[in-house]
Amino acid sequence: MPASDTTPGPATDDDIPAYLDALGVPGLADIHVHFLPERMLQKVWEYFDHAQEHYGAAWPIHYRMDTEDRLRALRRMGLRAIPALTYPHKAGMAAWLNDWNREFAAEHPDVIHCGTLYAEPDAGEYVPDALAAGARLFKVHVQVGGFAPDDPVLDPACAALEAAGVPVVIHAGSRPLVGAHTGPEPIAAVLERFPGLALVIAHMGMPEYDAFADLVEQYENVHLDTTMFATGYLDGPDRWPSGYVQRLSTLPDRIVLGSDFPNIPYAYARQLVGLAGLGLGDDWMRAVIWGNGARLMGIRVH
Repeated sequence: MPASDTTPGPATDDDIPAYLDALGVPGLADIHVHFLPERMLQKVWEYFDHAQEHYGAAWPIHYRMDTEDRLRALRRMGLRAIPALTYPHKAGMAAWLNDWNREFAAEHPDVIHCGTLYAEPDAGEYVPDALAAGARLFKVHVQVGGFAPDDPVLDPACAALEAAGVPVVIHAGSRPLVGAHTGPEPIAAVLERFPGLALVIAHMGMPEYDAFADLVEQYENVHLDTTMFATGYLDGPDRWPSGYVQRLSTLPDRIVLGSDFPNIPYAYARQLVGLAGLGLGDDWMRAVIWGNGARLMGIRVH
């Protein structure tokens, strides 16, 4: 049964610091935050402006503001380190995005140096280069990239990431759109070759919830991120497998806070309210919103 000692989630973004104080955690460790080069960001927002055509539902960007205002908003909410996840939609972009990520992190001391990749031969060179330059978090988007994550061309990059122990946030589930290579099977194939790879399955792997949770239980470095889960947007209890919440209660060290900030159609606090509403207890929430992400991203509070 769900635990009874669950502190209610924050009603608004302004309430988040008090909520963190009530839990006794030093901040939020959100592993799924996006910052992009300005022209690319505007293209992404333009895509979401037409979400009705793509998804059959509106998707108003809640944090449509400039870079510095977005950074300030995250700091106010309690992020002690800020990912800047990027992802390419075609070949030839990833190395350029990795250069941008390096420069962006250098300009902002609390931004995590991130990296990305595409299924192309050069990945075997630019991924180790990014790791050597200090990248400590990667992002891959299977549906947007339109490539197979188990493509052997990525084996050198996967080997480098596995050896470095650097986590990779990977959107591989088939919601909100099915892709040619989405689903758990290609991820299982990657893990068969690289069982130590630190994969973080974005959006809890929705809608293939149980299949991705199976991989979490099978491989010790695989995690799920909570992005958009339990918010009532894209998913809800009617879409979860029977017994899924109880299953999550058994995985307190393998679930990591994610948000998709700024590209979400609601306030940030809604994610925390949804997770607290699962009723899995304050210890579970402490692990999910702080401890697990801090461990994976190497966040230390002095």
